[in-house]
This record gives sequence, C-alpha cells and structure tokens, in this order.
Amino acid sequence: MDMKMDLSQEGLKMFFKDYQIESLQVLWESDNGLFSRDVWVKVNNRRKEPISRASIINFLNKMLDMGILSGTVLTGKGGHRTRYQTKMNEKQLKQYLKKIVKERIDAQK
Repeated sequence: MDMKMDLSQEGLKMFFKDYQIESLQVLWESDNGLFSRDVWVKVNNRRKEPISRASIINFLNKMLDMGILSGTVLTGKGGHRTRYQTKMNEKQLKQYLKKIVKERIDAQK
C-alpha cells in the first residue's frame, strides 16, 4: 500500500484527499455501483473546483487494487468499462485503515 498518512488531519482526511472521499461517498450512496464517468460527474457536481476524470480513474483503480473497491468489467461498444462498487462501508473502511496502520507499526518492532 503506497498511501501516505497526514497526522494533521482527522478521520478519512488523514489518508484521502477531499475528491477521493467524495468519490467514496458517491459510491456508498449507489446501490449497484457506478462507472468512473458517473463518479466523475457526481463528484464534480459537489465541488467548486473541478477534478479531472483521470484523477478519479486513477483513484478508483488504486482502491480496486487495494481491495477497498470491487469492480465488474463490462465489454461493449467502445471497449471495456469497469463498474466500481464498495466492498466496505465508511465504518469498515476506517477499521481496515486502522488495522493496516497497526500492522505496519507492529512490523517495525
């Protein structure tokens, strides 16, 4: 996991940028998951400053690789698309991050 922790922040902001938290919130609000384009549109509708679609895609793929999100790849006209879904709610994500940090600290002993 190549995630950085900012101890000057609280909660999820210790690990994620605002747009990344907003991306997760959008997915938590979704019943059936969303494509990256849908996440990008919904996040930008919430923001004063727009965020690039590439930033959203890179974040979603990183969360997929970390096991925080699941993805279903659909093939259709224009190629492959991934529908992203959360594997854990906000409380479970915080517990997961807490576990990872503890494991990393304990590994240094």
